Amino acid sequence: MTAHARFAAVYAVLTAAHEVADHWVQTDDQAVSKGNRNRDGAIACSEHVFTYTVTQAAALAVVQRVTGMRLSWKRAALGLAVSAVTHYVADRQADHWRDEDPRGIVRLAAAMGKSSWLQRDPHAAYLMDQSWHKGCIAVAALVAASGTAGTHHGGEAARPGISSEGGT
Repeated sequence: MTAHARFAAVYAVLTAAHEVADHWVQTDDQAVSKGNRNRDGAIACSEHVFTYTVTQAAALAVVQRVTGMRLSWKRAALGLAVSAVTHYVADRQADHWRDEDPRGIVRLAAAMGKSSWLQRDPHAAYLMDQSWHKGCIAVAALVAASGTAGTHHGGEAARPGISSEGGT
């Protein structure tokens, strides 16, 4: 599989798993609470990001097993970590996209001139959130797809799936 195809496949898998994890796996309590600026909000967001990451990892493992695509387990884990951390950063902003005194990525959106759109359009916050996630998933996919699994010691080819060998 070429590097281009591997990147496209990993991006597609992580994005599909993102949609499932964000809309099917995430509980209503997590969705409502994850943006609260207290310990309960941090816990709810952490729980969501845990199930989100497990969903992405499982999808990536299944696609590798079925297609024979071989990724370095270290690069795959690093890509999943990029996805998880950036997802947590964004989701802690839930329900704060219209705040007068923005923090985090909402502050970034305000600095880029998005404040009036966020105030005016009830769909803007969701669109900004999802576009952040998709951009970060692209970075995560690039990281995960940039290394391929090598061969096992002794020269025999590694089985399809996430290899225990491979580059960092």
